[in-house]
Amino acid sequence: MDWHVLEEVLDPLPVFHGWMREAETTEPNDPNAAALATATKDGYPSVRMVLVKRVDDQGFCFYTNAESRKGRELTINARAALCFHWKSLRRQVRVEGPVVELSAEDADQYFHSRSRVSQLGAAVSQQSRPLESRKRLEELVKQFGAEHPGEVPRPESWKGYAVRPERIELWMDGEYRLHNRFLFVRQGDGWTRTRLFP
Repeated sequence: MDWHVLEEVLDPLPVFHGWMREAETTEPNDPNAAALATATKDGYPSVRMVLVKRVDDQGFCFYTNAESRKGRELTINARAALCFHWKSLRRQVRVEGPVVELSAEDADQYFHSRSRVSQLGAAVSQQSRPLESRKRLEELVKQFGAEHPGEVPRPESWKGYAVRPERIELWMDGEYRLHNRFLFVRQGDGWTRTRLFP
């Protein structure tokens, strides 16, 4: 896509989906990886990579342990920012907005779509808490698997979240660092578009 096209775009989400499809063929791994920034009530930020599993009417959806640092921060400050960076395409997308919790049924469906070992790992992980050794983690996974030879129960703390976009910035690399940046801000059912200095 040429940057001139962005000057006519009224909705950034179809562009995002198109760029994601391109990234799925050009990125060496995890094109859906994004940096997720959260903050405490007092404004202390933290950032980490997450996998955004889908983007739909609910927003940019990801899953995590609600007792992790990001989960605890989202409980007290339900706003977040995401940044996708596709080095192969020399593009990035920034997303900001409030965060809502997805339904238990949604979390169940995605949890049980994962591999059994991934489910067991999520079930025993006290995410972000101290762990004495890798061996202890493997013991917990093995033990929990033996206790649950059938379906692995989804932990109540393992949840889905959606960032509901209020602001989306589309960024395209430009020659001599004269990058092309377009900020879209949600206005009712539509968006306003503004070109930004690089």
